[in-house]
Parts: sequence; structure tokens; C-alpha cells
Amino acid sequence: MRPDNHDPAGRLQGAALRRALGLYLVTDRALAGERSEDAIIVAALSGGVGTVQLRGKDLSGRALMAAGTRLGALVRATPVLATTGQDRALVIVNDRVDVALSVDADGAHVGQDDLPAAAARRLLGPQRLLGVSVSSVEEARQAAADGADYLGVGPIVSTPSKPDAPHPIGLRGLQAIRAITDLPLVAIGGITVANAPQVLAAGAADGHSEARARVRGCALHTRSLQHPGMDIPQ
Repeated sequence: MRPDNHDPAGRLQGAALRRALGLYLVTDRALAGERSEDAIIVAALSGGVGTVQLRGKDLSGRALMAAGTRLGALVRATPVLATTGQDRALVIVNDRVDVALSVDADGAHVGQDDLPAAAARRLLGPQRLLGVSVSSVEEARQAAADGADYLGVGPIVSTPSKPDAPHPIGLRGLQAIRAITDLPLVAIGGITVANAPQVLAAGAADGHSEARARVRGCALHTRSLQHPGMDIPQ
């Protein structure tokens, strides 16, 4: 499933990885409500999302594997916005390194209570991406030492989609982590089209103007997901 623009070890790196992570979708069946999750993903890809993370904490391993297989096929069949510079979006599996390997995903993402990042790195090998959730400078340093390719930083603000998340770190917490690592940062937790410009300015994603334009494009393609009156950055 991996794209062609990767390093000799096999996984996407450098500027290409940063562009792919510039707008990152985490699937959530509960938030989808009565809407088709596939339709949401297609709309997001058309709007500029470069990475889709499969999250299914309530799914069995077998069901998550089936969902990952379906997501891979959907991503391969859906064109991405030209400004991402990708042939297709990346597919990342949340928590389950075994499922990521089974469905030939581009990588896996682990949290602080999941499989340790160093162990995940060994299992994934050099050809797949590893993302790690962090909420402090200390966790960021450890994740980098353990072989993370990017960091999921947050929550930036409180979010009802993950009630067990750590206390929000705010923009200052994001800035502190940006100051100690060159790894790509994906800000998570309560990110909206209204606060995205401030989050980008604090250190999330690289190339603020490009990422901001993609946020706007994605919002325009998924208006049915937005709350009435939500501001879209210009």
C-alpha cells in the first residue's frame, strides 16, 4: 500500500511526509452519526487531507482488520488534492501494530498507554511509519529517541471525542514541544477550522499558508460536518 516517494528504508520522509501530515483525519464512527464514514473520508481526501488514521477502539481485531482493508481500498481509489504532492493518502492504524501490518498500512500510531514506542518501532521495521501521542516535552523526547517519525501533540483543548485524554496542553504546550524537536507535529484534540490558524502558528504542520489553505479546502468539502456558523479561515 506504500507510495513511491519514500526513502531507501521504505517509509515516507522529509518534506513529503510533512506535506502528507499537514491535514490529518482520525476516523470516528460515533462522530459520523448517521452519515456514511466512507463518504466523510472521500470528502476529506478531496478537500486536502493527506493522512487518514483508522481508529476503532470498540472494534474487535477481526473487525478492525476488515475496516483497515476497506479503508486501504477506498484510499487507493480516491484522488487526493494536487497540492498534497501525493499519489494517494497515507493510512495509519491507531493502537494496533498487528492490524497495521496485516492490512499493509503505511504505519501505526500508539499512545502512552499502548505498546511502547520502541517495541512498536521494532515490529513495524524500517519501512513503515510510527506516530506517537505525547503531551509533554519529556514524552516528546522519549518518543523521538524510540524511533517516532512524527508526534501527535495534545490535546490542545479539551475534546468530548476522547474523555480519557490528558489535561489540555494549550498552544504554549505545543510551542514547548516544537522547540525541542524537528519531528513533524500533528496537533490533536479540539482542532477546528476556527482555531486551526493559531494552532499552525504555534508549530503544528510545516508551511503554514499551505496547511491553512488545505484546512479551508477540507472544510468547504465537508460543510455537512461543521456546526452552523463555524468560521472558515480565509
